[in-house]
Amino acid sequence: MRHAFYLLYLRQLNWVHWQETLAENRSIIIMDLEYSKFSDASKKGSWKTALLFAYQSLGVVYGDLSTSPLYVYKSTFAEDIQHSESNEEIFGVLSFVFWTLTLVPLFKYVFVVLRADDNGEGGTFALYSLICRHANVSLLPNRQVADEAVSTYKLEHPPEKRSSSRVKVYLEKHKVLHTALLILVLLGTCMVIGDGVLTPAISVFSAVSGLELSMSKEHHQYAVIPITCFILVCLFALQHYGTHRVGFLFAPVVLTWLLCISALGLYNMIHWNPHVYKALSPYYMFKFLKKTKKGGWMSLGGILLCITGSEAMFADLGHFSYAAIQTAFTFLVYPALILAYMGQAAYLSQHHHTSYHISFYVSVPESVRWPVLVIAILASVVGSQAIISGTFSIINQSQSLSCFPRVKVIHTSDKIHGQIYIPEINWVLMILCITVTIGFRDTKHMGNASGLAVMTVMLVTTCLMSLVIILCWNKPPAVALSFLLFFGSIELLYFSASLTKFTEGAWLPILLALFLMTIMFVWHYATIKKYEFDLHNKVSLEWLLALGPSLGVARVPGIGLVFTDLTSGIPANFSRFVTNLPAYHRILVFVCVKSVPVPFVPPAERYLVGRVGPAAHRSYRCIVRYGYRDVHQDIDSFETELVARLADFIRYDWHRSQHTSPYAEDDASHSNESSSERRLAVIGTVTFSGTPGYGIEESVEPASVSIGFSTVESVTDVIEMQAVGAGAVERRVRFAIDDDDSESDGQTKMYVQLEEELRDLMTAQEAGTAFILGHTHVEAKQGSSILKRLAINFGYNFLRRNCRGPDVALKVPPISLLEVGMVYVV
Repeated sequence: MRHAFYLLYLRQLNWVHWQETLAENRSIIIMDLEYSKFSDASKKGSWKTALLFAYQSLGVVYGDLSTSPLYVYKSTFAEDIQHSESNEEIFGVLSFVFWTLTLVPLFKYVFVVLRADDNGEGGTFALYSLICRHANVSLLPNRQVADEAVSTYKLEHPPEKRSSSRVKVYLEKHKVLHTALLILVLLGTCMVIGDGVLTPAISVFSAVSGLELSMSKEHHQYAVIPITCFILVCLFALQHYGTHRVGFLFAPVVLTWLLCISALGLYNMIHWNPHVYKALSPYYMFKFLKKTKKGGWMSLGGILLCITGSEAMFADLGHFSYAAIQTAFTFLVYPALILAYMGQAAYLSQHHHTSYHISFYVSVPESVRWPVLVIAILASVVGSQAIISGTFSIINQSQSLSCFPRVKVIHTSDKIHGQIYIPEINWVLMILCITVTIGFRDTKHMGNASGLAVMTVMLVTTCLMSLVIILCWNKPPAVALSFLLFFGSIELLYFSASLTKFTEGAWLPILLALFLMTIMFVWHYATIKKYEFDLHNKVSLEWLLALGPSLGVARVPGIGLVFTDLTSGIPANFSRFVTNLPAYHRILVFVCVKSVPVPFVPPAERYLVGRVGPAAHRSYRCIVRYGYRDVHQDIDSFETELVARLADFIRYDWHRSQHTSPYAEDDASHSNESSSERRLAVIGTVTFSGTPGYGIEESVEPASVSIGFSTVESVTDVIEMQAVGAGAVERRVRFAIDDDDSESDGQTKMYVQLEEELRDLMTAQEAGTAFILGHTHVEAKQGSSILKRLAINFGYNFLRRNCRGPDVALKVPPISLLEVGMVYVV
C-alpha cells in the first residue's frame, strides 16, 4: 500500500513519467545491442554475408593496394637499374614483386596479424592495447581496478592460467621500456599520418600521368600537375560531407579496376609473352641481384611500393570481419595484382625501347587507354579517400589516449560508426599533399618517400606482433623470435634500401615523423605531469564535508559538474573555486571522463557512480569511461544521461542500504577505512517495466569481468598510478531491485528519503547545470633541465593556447561554463 502511495506521489511530481521515458530510451538501446549481437552471430555462419562484406571491403580496404601497379615498375626503373635486352632485370623485379606480395600481405597479415584483433579492432593502437592489458606497461593515468571489469577488457587466457614469462617480467620491471614501447607506437602512428600525406599525392599523380601518352612532353608537364592538384583540392574539400553519401560507389569502382588490370594482364601475357610465369621462380631474384649488385639493392625501394596499403587490411579490421578481408584478398585482390604485374612484365619483355620509358600506361592497348585512365583516376581517388579517413581515425584514437592535442572531431554519419571529419587535420593534409605534388613533380621522389613510411609502419607492426605472440597468445619466445626474424629481415632489407633514397625524397616522412612525434610526446608527457600534480595536490574529503554556513559557504540551486582527471579525492581546482567564490551547487558531481585501453566500452558499463560523503550532502562522483574508438557524447545527451544515471544510482543505493547487504563481510573488512567516499557502482542501461537493472560487483581479481569495485579508498593513489596487484581476490555479485510490499517503518522512512533526494535532483536539473573546468597554465619547476623547460614552457603551452580547449572538446555552452585558473608547476 505504502509503496503504491509512493508511486502515486511521484507521479504527481511527474517523476515516474521522466523515468519511464528514460527506460523506454534505454530499452531501445538494449534492443539494438541485442540485435547487433544476434546479427553478428548470424553473420559468422552466413557465407552470403561474408561475401557481401568481402565485396564492401574492396572500396574501403584495398583502394590503395590495388592502385600500386600504376607506379611500381616506373619507380623501380627510375634510376638505379635499366631495362635490358636480356630481360633479367624485369623478370627479377617481377619475382621480387610476387614473393613480396605473397610473404607480407598474404602470409604475414592475412594469416597471422589479422588474428591479433582487439575485440574485432585492428591497427597499431589495437596491438598496444592488447599488450597493455596483458602486461603492466601502460602509461595512461587514472587507471582503476574497475577498468578490468569492462566486458571488452578480455584476456586471451584466464589470469590463473597465464604464466609470467621472463619477457613480461622484464618489460614490467624496467620503466624505460614502457616509454620506449609508447615511442615505438607513436612512430608507427606518425608514419601512418605521413602516409596520409603521400598516398593521395602519388596515387592521383600516377593515375593522371597517363595523359603523357596523349600529348607532347612539353604540354603534359604543364597539365599533369594542375589536374592532380585540382583533384586533390576537390577530394579534401568534400571531406566534411563524409563518405556515406558516395561510399556505395567505392566497391564497384575498385572491383572494376581490379577486373580491368586482371584483363589487361591476361591480354599482355597471352599476346606478348606466355612464358612470363617462369619469372615467378626465386631463382630470378638471385640472378637479378647478381647482375645489378648495389643498383638492384637500391631499386628495392621501388619494389616495396607493391605492398603499400597492406596495413589497411589490419587497420580497417573493425569495419569488416576477418573472414571478409581474408576472402577478398586471397581470392580477388591477390590474383588480380599478380596478373597485372605479370602482364606488364610480359609487355616490357618485348619492348625495350619505349618512348616514355617504363610506365603502366604503355602496356595498355591504345583503344582502351582513355577508359582505363578514367577508371584509374577514380580508383586512385577511392584509395586516397580510404587513407585520409584512416588518418582521421588514428588521430582521434591518439587524442583519446592523451597522445595528441585536442582537435575538433565531427561525426559525419549518425548511422555508420567511425566516420569522422577533423577540419584542422583535413586542411593541413591538403596543403601538404599539394606541396608534395608541386615540390617533387615525379613518381620517383614520391615513391621513395611513401616507401619509407610504409616500411616503417610494417616494422613497428612486426615488433608489436612479436610481443603479442608472447604476452597475449602465450606462445614460446622461440615462436615470436622466429616471426620477428623472418618478417623483420624482409622488411629491414626494404627499409635499408629506402634509407639510401634519403636525399631523393625519403627525408620527407622522417621529417614529418620527427615533427609529429615531438608534438605527441610533449603533449602526453605534460598530460601525465599535470595528472601527477593533481594527484599530489588533491584535497581531503573531510575538507569538503566541513564546508558549510559556519564558514560562510552557501549552497546554490542547480547541478555543478566539476571535471577532473582524478578518480578519487577532491581536485585542487574545486578548492580554489570555493576559496574565491564561497558557494557551490546543491547537487555536486565530480566527473572524470577517462579512456580505457579497449576499443569500445559498452554503454551499459560506461558510468561508474558513487557518493562523496553522506546522502544528505548531495555530492556524487561519476566516472565516464570511453574506449579509444568510442564516440564521445555531445553535452546535451551527456547531461541528460548523467542525471538519469544519478537517479538510478540513488534508487539503488537507498534500496541496498535498507536490505541485507551481500557485502557485509567486505564492509567489515574495510571498517577501518573512511566511509566518506563509498563504493562506486556501474549503473547500466537495462531497465524493464520500470525496474532498473543494477550491477554491483566486488572487485576483486585483476582480470575480472566485474562491474564495480569494493571501495574507492582502497584503490586511491596506488591504483591510480600503478597496476592492480596480483594478490587480489574476486567475488562477483549481482542483484536487481524487486518490488516489495513490506510495510515496515524502515522502508517507509527509506521511501520518504528517496523521494526527497530524487526531488532535489529534479529541482536542481530544472535550475540549470554549470560546468566547472580548470583553465590551466603549466610551468616547469625550478631546476628543471633545459629540454624539459623548452617542452613544457614553450612547446606544451603553445599547443594548449592554439588547440581546442577542454570546453570546446566537451562542447560546453559558454553560458554554462565556469573556468577556474590553475598554475601547474611540474
